[in-house]
Amino acid sequence: MPETTQQLYFSYCDIMQKAADVNYASAVLGWDQETYMPPKGADARGRQLSTLAGQAHEILTSDKLEQLLKELSTRGDLNDIGKNNVRLSREDFEKNKKLTPAFVEELTKQTSECFNAWIEARKKNDFSVFAPSLSKMVALKRKQAEMYGYKVHPYDALADDYEKGITVAVLDPVFAGIREQLPPILDKIKAAVQVDDTFFYRHFPKGQQWEFSLDVLKSMGFDFEAGRQDYSEHPFTTSFAPSDVRLTTRVDENNYASMLWSCIHEGGHGLYEQGLPEDQYGLPLGSAASLGIHESQSRIWENCIGRGLDFWKFFYPKLQARFPEQLTDVTAEAFFKASNKVEPSLIRTEADELTYHFHVMIRYEIEKQLIEGSLDVKDLPAKWNELYRQYLGITPPDDKSGVLQDVHWSHGSFGYFPTYTLGSFYAAQFYAQAQKDIPNLLKQVSNGELAELLQWLWEKVHRHGRRFTSEELCERITGQKLDPSFFIRYIQDKYMGIYGI
Repeated sequence: MPETTQQLYFSYCDIMQKAADVNYASAVLGWDQETYMPPKGADARGRQLSTLAGQAHEILTSDKLEQLLKELSTRGDLNDIGKNNVRLSREDFEKNKKLTPAFVEELTKQTSECFNAWIEARKKNDFSVFAPSLSKMVALKRKQAEMYGYKVHPYDALADDYEKGITVAVLDPVFAGIREQLPPILDKIKAAVQVDDTFFYRHFPKGQQWEFSLDVLKSMGFDFEAGRQDYSEHPFTTSFAPSDVRLTTRVDENNYASMLWSCIHEGGHGLYEQGLPEDQYGLPLGSAASLGIHESQSRIWENCIGRGLDFWKFFYPKLQARFPEQLTDVTAEAFFKASNKVEPSLIRTEADELTYHFHVMIRYEIEKQLIEGSLDVKDLPAKWNELYRQYLGITPPDDKSGVLQDVHWSHGSFGYFPTYTLGSFYAAQFYAQAQKDIPNLLKQVSNGELAELLQWLWEKVHRHGRRFTSEELCERITGQKLDPSFFIRYIQDKYMGIYGI
């Protein structure tokens, strides 16, 4: 007797969710690797992660799953959720099938080795410690691009993993626009009187920073019954289900801005993960739309809300109560202005909203050249320093504050960096729409009332999972495709007031 569509769909869900179980088990090990794992555990952890990655890949490229997807695609009685899950799973299957299990295991093992080499290189402040592992990683990513296939540029094949359909042909004009439109604004700010942020560098005890960050995350709506925050070398968010989302941060007791913004930023990512449909666990509709959209969620919270004056009208008295000695002579407006100080700097994660995109552009140009083979890994530090002088007028004094500052390449995440800029552009466009849809939004924020904004984000973004592409989602929310002019207007409006330009 032929199986019903419902029976076939149940079998499909069972396979997908088993693969998710394996992948999330691997993610737990990856989270532990970056937070609590002892140094000597690195080799064994690399083996464990490699084995799990191979198992998940085998499940997701199995003949049984292929047959189920083919059969379900012919069934006309699937509901809308089922149709979208099957459609997206077929796309994923065709892509996954291009990579062999042996290659997936090799790449995963190299990722673990590369990450640990990066940690060691940062400790020694010496890129040469990282270079051999990174060279192997770049070779594997070039091979992966060839296995995926591409029409024009090998980078396109890798970037598609993070932002579906994105290509060098799309990204090059985006960054050309940044080179054209942001420098004139930056020049006007440079000519203005600089804001004072020296109080950020007073001594802020670690424990008190931590407690305030928890207060802010709770106010944003992050559910600590379904998540937690820990320390790591590089702030990140990972999720094992909407009911188990992990945030990480790092603390500098002599630079309060270092932790504050990363906590709000990662909190935005965490809220997105907690807002995904739990009943779609392991299925495409239970996953984020893209990394660009994911970044839009963190940028709305960090920049549009967290770096806004209205936010600090409510939170600044609470912050002063935590740090009376450090902030007694600082007003809320002075704190707001300092939070938005624009100045070329070395560290991407601590950069202001304007110069941040030069940091992203530098990484985009470098990794594109690494993948196409026009730049060798051994020449990376020199190229990095050259581009920092060209675009930001500064030179890193050492490897740790230069080429070793980001974790991404140690993870093999080539093609990831452009999503940060795309995410900022989406955030500005979404935020403009949110202000239209919630007319008293700023008043709510000034009263510490953030629930309606979170609900708006859930309705517009979170609950849809991967149903829509980034462009489709943007059109549904704002009525038009991504338009960088929203970001330019947002930047101009904010900094005109801060710097009087």
